[in-house]
Amino acid sequence: MDAQFRDRFITLWAKYFGEAELPIGFYYTKDEACARHLRPTIGHACLIGQLGQVRKGRPLCVSGDSVSCFGGKRYLGFRKEVIPDFEYFLSCGIPGKVIGERYKKSPQIVRQAMANQASFDAPAKYAVFKRWDKLEESDPVAVVIFFAIPDVLSGLFTLANFDETDPYAVIAPFGAGCGAITLYPYLEKDRNPPRSVIGMFDISARPFVPASTISFATPMAKFARMVENMGESFLTTKSWARVRRRIQNDLRG
Repeated sequence: MDAQFRDRFITLWAKYFGEAELPIGFYYTKDEACARHLRPTIGHACLIGQLGQVRKGRPLCVSGDSVSCFGGKRYLGFRKEVIPDFEYFLSCGIPGKVIGERYKKSPQIVRQAMANQASFDAPAKYAVFKRWDKLEESDPVAVVIFFAIPDVLSGLFTLANFDETDPYAVIAPFGAGCGAITLYPYLEKDRNPPRSVIGMFDISARPFVPASTISFATPMAKFARMVENMGESFLTTKSWARVRRRIQNDLRG
C-alpha cells in the first residue's frame, strides 16, 4: 500500500464524506509475522462479527484453522467442502435432523446454485483485514471493504459507475455476508473491467452489523480509479453537499 495514496484518500474521504467510517483493506499473505493478529475462537464465530474490532482499528489475521464458520472457510478459499446436508440446511431442513434456514425454496435449487457458485483456493496461508488508516507500506491490499449507511453507499455506488458504460458495474450476488466482501470482489480483480460488490443482505450475518449498514467492496485497481475520479465527480456538486450534510447529521445522532 503506497502511503501517499493511503493518506490522500483519507483526506479526500474526509472532504467528501465527512466522518463516515474508513474502509478496510483485505489481502492474503504468507508472512508469518501477521500471525500475531490471529484471534482464537471458541465455538462458532461469524467473520462479520469479528470484523467489528477491525472497524475500530484492530487488525485481524485469519487462517484455515482459525476460521470456525464453515461458510467463512469456503468464501475465503480455505476449503471447498460444505457441511453434510447443506442443501437441506439452506432450504427446508430435515425434520429431527437439520434445521432449515429457508434461504432457498428447495434442496434442488441449492444444489444448482452451488454448482453455479464461483470458488477458489486461497493464494496464501493467511487472510488479513486492516482498517485503512492502519495499513502499512508492505500491505498488498487486494480488496477495499466499506461498511456504510445508505447515503454513503449511494456515493460509493455512483462513484463506481462514474467512468463505466456498463449499467452492471456494481453487482449484488447471492451469498453469505462474508462472501460479498471477500470471494466475489477478490475474483473481480481479475475481470476486465472489475466490478464492485454490494452485500450484507445475509440474514444470518445482519445481527453483527448496525441496522442501517450495507457493505460495498471493490478490487484495489477499481478503487484507485474511483479515488482519482473523486475531484471531478458529482462529489463536488450542490446535490452531494446536501447528502453529505445529512450523512453528518445521521452520524452525529
